[in-house]
Amino acid sequence: MASSPRNSIAAAVPNAAVVGLQWGDEGKGKIVDLLTARYDTIVRYNGGANAGHTVVVGDQKYALHLIPSGILYPEKLNVVGNGTVIDPEKLLEEIEKLQARGVLVGENLKVSDRAHVVMPYHKEQDAALEDFLSSKAGKDNGGLSIGTTRRGIGPAYADKISRSTAIRIGDLLEPTILRRKLDLICGIRTAELEALGVRTRPLRADELSERYAAVGERIRPHVTDTVYLLHDRLDQGKSLLFEGANACLLDIDHGTYPYVTSSNCSTLGIPAGTGVPGSRIDVVYGIMKAYSTRVGAGPFPTEQINPIGERIRERGREYGTTTGRPRRCGWLDLVAVRYSSMIAGATAIACTLFDVLTGFDELKLCVGYRLPDGSVTQRFRPDADRLGLVEPIYETLPGWSEELRDCDERSSLPPNARRYLERIEEFVGVPIEIISVGPERNQTLGGRTLVGV
Repeated sequence: MASSPRNSIAAAVPNAAVVGLQWGDEGKGKIVDLLTARYDTIVRYNGGANAGHTVVVGDQKYALHLIPSGILYPEKLNVVGNGTVIDPEKLLEEIEKLQARGVLVGENLKVSDRAHVVMPYHKEQDAALEDFLSSKAGKDNGGLSIGTTRRGIGPAYADKISRSTAIRIGDLLEPTILRRKLDLICGIRTAELEALGVRTRPLRADELSERYAAVGERIRPHVTDTVYLLHDRLDQGKSLLFEGANACLLDIDHGTYPYVTSSNCSTLGIPAGTGVPGSRIDVVYGIMKAYSTRVGAGPFPTEQINPIGERIRERGREYGTTTGRPRRCGWLDLVAVRYSSMIAGATAIACTLFDVLTGFDELKLCVGYRLPDGSVTQRFRPDADRLGLVEPIYETLPGWSEELRDCDERSSLPPNARRYLERIEEFVGVPIEIISVGPERNQTLGGRTLVGV
């Protein structure tokens, strides 16, 4: 049977996804910014303002949280899909900050009417629950805090699943519907906050509905049914680039549970988070740092709580874009990266912050785990209790002293740097096609020939 016109067009369009292969902060923003030159539409499909993507253009640094990293290209369409949770006041604040710096934000930004809203009580609930769990340190179950950003992301996703207590972006455009929902929600949330020890006056539906209806009017020009929008773009032969927030090891189903975020961060979240089936994605760029970092609580087998970890942190400027918290640092865990590449379906890897490793006499790569019974495995354990029991097994490679920022292609890297990359490719089984050796757009090996910038 002959292919339909729709399928013929789609087959010719190289849609792609960018996904983090570690615990986040891999430098996805820079890679999306580079790839955007090639794509028509940039799409966020998960997470919320807990994400922080940094893009450096010349002497300007942009920290993006809700808006896709393609916004710095005025001719590109940026879409925030239904799988995200949106703090609409933070969205407006981000828009205003970009506009004040001369960045166009108008018809080039569209937000799903089905995305769920982060309300003020979600942030109060998030903080109160974290404080309550932190207070359990040293008691029956030890410290149980997840280490969230306290941005209300988890409670908003919980309401999405609860259904009757959820508010979606489209509701902000309908004051009558919004007020009816808040009449129910405010009584429930007030009781819950009191139970968590939050001393606050009862939530008032009239105040919240008036406040958020006004917010809804301000974001109305950006709101649409993004599922139909994206499929219309595909039918027109427009290409899509999906931008994942957080990372695979923080995925609610496939990460180090329970020390994870509240959404599906891998490519597996794209179909649910956008309405675009996975069969329409042709290329998956898995993003990994040349070493490992983690923010907040949770197991981290290769963490270096010593001068090595401190050196990586300072040289890599490892402080959170969203929270400013210092990141935990350690050697590259190849077992974890191979696992993430597997579940994300990575077809290529972008290795970022490679220059940070310059100056080490030797470098270690984790290539296996020793289990409590003495056995060895090369399978990742996506469970906090079990992963916390493993001992990393390392291979040691010689380091290099040459600075990398002036290298313009992979073949010009020092021999030991090339060997480090080759060992990653051997173990993970995915080619490294992009190598970042500095924060600037032009400090990217493979960037010019691969993505046309």
